[in-house]
Amino acid sequence: MAKKIAIGGDHAGFFLKQPLVEWLTQQGYEVKDFGTFSADSADYADFAHPVALAVEKGEFDQGVLVCGSGQGVAITANKHQGIRAALVWDTPLAALARQHNDANIICLPARFIAQETAFECVRIFLTTEFEGGRHAIRVGKIAC
Repeated sequence: MAKKIAIGGDHAGFFLKQPLVEWLTQQGYEVKDFGTFSADSADYADFAHPVALAVEKGEFDQGVLVCGSGQGVAITANKHQGIRAALVWDTPLAALARQHNDANIICLPARFIAQETAFECVRIFLTTEFEGGRHAIRVGKIAC
């Protein structure tokens, strides 16, 4: 069964999100796009909250969020209990976000990352397993 991926982003992330949706679908993932669906100005929280909620509820296995810096969507998503959203702009960070932090949403800075790098970061993020062990103890201390 294909992994279910929730994706969303604001206007600044639109031009990276659209190719990501197509690429994820080509890779065999089941993808739901929570918007935005144009480059018109939009508030990142309007897309980060639905993606985070869908992952939090277990409706989707993992999430991908995109905005200009990646910061806004990461901050917003991390307001949800059970969400560990990681700001990622290179491949080692993508791997560590999963291995050490059990991150379940990757946040990409559209204005600061090349499309091919973004694809590779998402690929690594979605295929890397959490290491558990001492990291599970640390992750267990995150929730309030």
